[in-house]
Amino acid sequence: MPKEIMRTIRYHEHGDPTEVLRLEHAPIPSPNPGHIAVGVKACGLNPADWALCRGLSTQQLPGGIGLDVSGIVTAVGDDVFGVAVGDAVFGPSAFMDYPTAGASDIAILSHWDKLPDELSHEAAAALPMVVETAARYLDWADLKKDQTILINGAGTMVGFAAAQMAILRGATVIASAGQTFAEQLRSMGSVVIPHGEGMVEHVQALGGLTPDILLDAAPANLQSHSASALPALVEIAGGDTTRVITIADQEGAKQTGARTGADNIKSEGGFKLRWSVLSKFGQLAAEGAFSIPIAQTFALEDWREALNISLSGRARGKLILFPHR
Repeated sequence: MPKEIMRTIRYHEHGDPTEVLRLEHAPIPSPNPGHIAVGVKACGLNPADWALCRGLSTQQLPGGIGLDVSGIVTAVGDDVFGVAVGDAVFGPSAFMDYPTAGASDIAILSHWDKLPDELSHEAAAALPMVVETAARYLDWADLKKDQTILINGAGTMVGFAAAQMAILRGATVIASAGQTFAEQLRSMGSVVIPHGEGMVEHVQALGGLTPDILLDAAPANLQSHSASALPALVEIAGGDTTRVITIADQEGAKQTGARTGADNIKSEGGFKLRWSVLSKFGQLAAEGAFSIPIAQTFALEDWREALNISLSGRARGKLILFPHR
């Protein structure tokens, strides 16, 4: 393969990701000012990738997938300081500005942090999107020390991250989760209740442990999507929809009046991401004080197997692609 050409997974039209995505060759992108190019060692997949394929974003096509990247800097754009070719870094791919993303031999980053010595590329590639999303929604929920938060879908990776972050903030966590991560959530200090039907009764059975905030972290764009949990969360909140916020269930929010990220974007005066927290949680992960479970890893050419597992809703942890082992 010529040096200026790389492998990448991307789509040229919106639609079902199983139909529009393909592994192909594309020119290696050059970093714009303020950006860096990274030889991708590991790339994390997220439900957001499939939402982008279906048309969530207004980006120009073609578009790439793979929003989480860890790798080695190969080029540095103008106006970039404090990082050099050969440095190990991790962060989100700049997917909106380029026709490829992280599921490639080379990715472009506009936000990054140095990879801690004790953190593997694999573990680092599990962090960016879930860490930023969890931190942002806890901020939007205005979670404070000594409050109690109910996290529905704490077995999702965003929910799992949010549970750890809430405990680090000094909050009490009620975690709605299946059996896969129930014991891990308990070992962190969460009070775990079964995920799914009967949530109202399960919370009532906790006695005086009443949630101040209710965060719905369950995904809403998978093939196995179940009924909305928002009616139950609103009931637990005594009808106070200001205490209930959902990450992905937009339709359920319309029906119940629960809050969404859009409400907070307006109040913030724009979409303000929390990439500043990535360094902290990368270091905590390196120290063993924070983790995102990794379910399976795949070579780049085996991406379709990873896609099918993710869409089934049975990933049970983060799925990681290895363009270069």
